[in-house]
Amino acid sequence: MGHANQGTGGPASVARLGEVSSSEVRTDRADAGVPGSGPPRAAVASHTAERVAQTMQALATASRVRLLAQLRDGPLSVGELAQGAEMEQSAASHQLRVLRHLGLVIGRRTGRNVLYALHDQHIATLLSEAIGHAEHVELGIADQISASSTASLGWTDSGN
Repeated sequence: MGHANQGTGGPASVARLGEVSSSEVRTDRADAGVPGSGPPRAAVASHTAERVAQTMQALATASRVRLLAQLRDGPLSVGELAQGAEMEQSAASHQLRVLRHLGLVIGRRTGRNVLYALHDQHIATLLSEAIGHAEHVELGIADQISASSTASLGWTDSGN
């Protein structure tokens, strides 16, 4: 799924979703020169930010997370997914339609059944990262990168 960067034309102008042309890149230089701030970061294009927000909203429902987690091991039918997520089949079907609409799963009809699978490996990685983050927050564990960068700024978690 690509889009053409305006004004450049030709095959070299096709970019993947989330990539921006040099004319679209903004950098936040407000923290330039601040120790630990690192290099300026490129802003995310607004259409990409919208798509990411939609993807994250899909993970905002525990039942969807449970359905997606099962699909990390391979395709399953609606009945298998519903049973594994301890849901009614109709509720699982509804959630799977939402996930399909958001581009997180694909469905393939085989006879009377529909087998669902993750759209691609990015979804499995995103889900694993989200689960890992939730577990770290629950256990009070911070990654070394974030712990060292916030410590260099004198930050502590205030619990708010």
